[in-house]
Amino acid sequence: MIKHLKPAIILFVLLTVITGVIYPAVVTGLAQLLFPTQANGSLMTDSHGKVTGSTLIGQPFNDPSYFWGRPSATSPFPYNASASSGSNLGPTNPALIDAVKARLQVLKNADPKNNTPVPVDLVTASASGLDPHISPAAADYQINRIAKARNLKPELLHALIAKNTEHRQLGLLGEPRVNVLTLNLALDAYVTKK
Repeated sequence: MIKHLKPAIILFVLLTVITGVIYPAVVTGLAQLLFPTQANGSLMTDSHGKVTGSTLIGQPFNDPSYFWGRPSATSPFPYNASASSGSNLGPTNPALIDAVKARLQVLKNADPKNNTPVPVDLVTASASGLDPHISPAAADYQINRIAKARNLKPELLHALIAKNTEHRQLGLLGEPRVNVLTLNLALDAYVTKK
């Protein structure tokens, strides 16, 4: 029995060192060398060097002078990265219908004169509950509210949206999207320079 146990223990220790220490160290080292920004969380900083968030995780914005992102289904607070999940509510679930109606009402109350159709991504959460992006249509929908709150021309906001729109990857993967944090930082930077 010891004859069979000794090679098993040696193999166990060897594989533990290879797969539990060496491999993770090599992968981490390569990630830090080749993709340092992504390996460290894709953090964003403001003009003073202060970390303001990550390009990978949404943030709650509810001030009328900022662009708002997708609703978050995480708990106990929105955009909780440690609780990434969707609501798992089906399209006919009364709780989802009530949540969408409430979100629509918040948007209508924030901009009562806006009669354009509300883009679906402003009233529904993403599968992860952390999505930092909205569609360009969702950003456009918010222009009048922000222009009024900041006393800016809508054309300027259209230009900021266009400048911060990420296009399809490789020209065919995904949909055009706007990172809400990036857009709001660009908006603040413009207002500060003004």
